[in-house]
Amino acid sequence: MESRDLFKNISPLDHRYYLANKNLFEELSNYLSEEASTKYCVKVEAALLKTHIILNSHKDKENLLKEADSLENLINPEEVYQEEEKTQHNIRALVNIIKKHVSDTIKPYIHLGATSVDILDTATSLKIRDVTKNVVLKLLMEIEELLIDISSREAETPQVGRTHGQHAVPITLGFAISEYVARLGKSIIEITNKSKDLRGKLSGAVGAYNSTSLMVKNPLQMEEDTLSYLGLKPSEYSTQLVEPEYLLRLLLEMNVAFGIIANLADDLRHLQRSEISEIKEMFTETQVGSSTMPQKRNPWNSEHVKSLWKTFAPRVITFYMDQISEHQRDLTNSASQRFIADYIAGFCAALNRMKKVLSTLYVDKDNLRKNLSFTGDLVLSEAAYILLSCAGEPDAHEKIRKITIECEKNNKKLSELLIKDKDIWDKIDSQLKKTVGINASVFFSNPEYYRGQSVLKAKELSKKYRSEMLKIKEYIL
Repeated sequence: MESRDLFKNISPLDHRYYLANKNLFEELSNYLSEEASTKYCVKVEAALLKTHIILNSHKDKENLLKEADSLENLINPEEVYQEEEKTQHNIRALVNIIKKHVSDTIKPYIHLGATSVDILDTATSLKIRDVTKNVVLKLLMEIEELLIDISSREAETPQVGRTHGQHAVPITLGFAISEYVARLGKSIIEITNKSKDLRGKLSGAVGAYNSTSLMVKNPLQMEEDTLSYLGLKPSEYSTQLVEPEYLLRLLLEMNVAFGIIANLADDLRHLQRSEISEIKEMFTETQVGSSTMPQKRNPWNSEHVKSLWKTFAPRVITFYMDQISEHQRDLTNSASQRFIADYIAGFCAALNRMKKVLSTLYVDKDNLRKNLSFTGDLVLSEAAYILLSCAGEPDAHEKIRKITIECEKNNKKLSELLIKDKDIWDKIDSQLKKTVGINASVFFSNPEYYRGQSVLKAKELSKKYRSEMLKIKEYIL
């Protein structure tokens, strides 16, 4: 087989990202490489062959079935490619090579009743199902479990909530992370379900079972029997193609998960800004952050995840375009669909990098507390307004708004100015004692008390999705 210098490869996936994810890409190659594509097509041809052997009740059935099962290890992709140079047709080339490796008894049954896309679309469903189950879901679940661990561990760690890049009201770090526990958890469940529902076909050139109707009384049963060897169900309707939406919906949900990971990467990156510095990506002793500034510790892993998302997420447009094929089939998806492998590899590279970030994430609790009190007790302005309203003040929001303006002008704490208005302070103090059980002085000295249900939500979501991931783990194992 022809060998090639790794650094002469054109796609960054085949040099830079391969070297950065060597074990991962070696695993992906079992499903997404050209060698794997050939093997999956052989699996489908072997399943059809076994159906024919059973239907024709051969005396030497057991040995012939073993012969069919051995095909996957006998067919060399390079040999198929060489044959394709003659035939100019990939599946016919594969069929010709298979026939060289089987006994005369079963040669007539190779590919009999099938059209090329019966093999190709079924093989695609099979390999995408397998790579999703054995690689993609495994990575996603590892990230989800890391998020659950962080959310549980930091469920009570105070943090200032932010909207529009501005300090809002107090939350906890665990609550902030539980956003991603919930969003990614739901996406993992969807990816699992959609990968289970990928379909195959054995319905012939236009999907009407013309060819197999000449062989058996019940061609739909023949299709079911063939696909059952592969653990697939038939497409409910097929032209020459499997309905494209089965695969499309799975790829779209992967893109949803990719977006969630990119959003997480953005949040983690911004929390590492020098002026925030609430978390850190850990650096190795030999790692360099800048070629000229030795002190730099750039959040490059999180940025790398975002960059991969920018590269691959737009390919969803191609997935949509592959949904359309004229009449029973055209060939406009023949090149574009091959790049699904690149998309999944890029997605997995991003997941692998996010796993690295989360597994070494450092939480700076001192800076979290410092940032929470950065604007004094102004983060409790909402609380003051709510408490005052509940105490019966009809114009509470406006009164508190004016006080906050004075705070900013004169660099005063909110509680300092509230105390000056005895009526307001007494109403807030009374309401706090009634609802929270503490007095106003304690409350305004400890912004972390105003955290709502953030601790409870963080713990509940962690518990829920830990349970959900156990169910998916059972499916994977």
